[in-house]
Amino acid sequence: MLTLHHLETSRSQRVLWLLEELNLPYALETYPRDAKTRLAPPALKRIHPLGLSPILCDRGLVIAESGAIIEYLAERYGAWAPPDMAHLDPKRGSPEHLQCRYWMHFAEGSLMNWLLLQLVFDSIAAKPLPLLLRPIVGPVLRGLRQQVHKQLIAPHMEAAMAYMNNHLAHQPWFAGEHLTMADFQMGFAVEAALTRCANPADWPHLHAYRQRMQARDAYQRAIAKGGPVVVKL
Repeated sequence: MLTLHHLETSRSQRVLWLLEELNLPYALETYPRDAKTRLAPPALKRIHPLGLSPILCDRGLVIAESGAIIEYLAERYGAWAPPDMAHLDPKRGSPEHLQCRYWMHFAEGSLMNWLLLQLVFDSIAAKPLPLLLRPIVGPVLRGLRQQVHKQLIAPHMEAAMAYMNNHLAHQPWFAGEHLTMADFQMGFAVEAALTRCANPADWPHLHAYRQRMQARDAYQRAIAKGGPVVVKL
């Protein structure tokens, strides 16, 4: 039986949503984050040496990395998918297939890098400093954060948001007219980007995409079982 080891507010929500869309029987093992560090608990290292989520176990296999898990599920169980999931893995050589593969890689190779960097600097800024260090260290940290955000994070995020928004102006899903693997990989990244975006109203097509995603019954079941996708600091 399939078992998903799911860390709250993490990338594993992608896999949980896909399992619900495929209507597959599975067991869900949910892990809370450490209250202080917000990292995954040590218990996950008993499943996989890196101790990161998601982890999918199936018939003796232990599979990590959300993209690899999504591809595995599409290849192993896609033939039995419900009718509206028939395009999960688009036909090889088709324009949809190329788009699907591109956005699968864009999610982690480009967008999530900048989101993670933003999260790290926001987390540093949110942590209180010892009273004696505040007058000295506080201004330095604030200045560093502002410079990194202004010169590095903000320009790349602005470009990525505009790129995705313009792409979705012409089609409902990332690879075209149908839901594909790309949407399960990109959906989490889009939600995180909109949550941390200074002016989310500037991206109407990304908002419409998120609304289409959140309106799906399987997505709502996944949220009910796994908790919220992202939490704003």
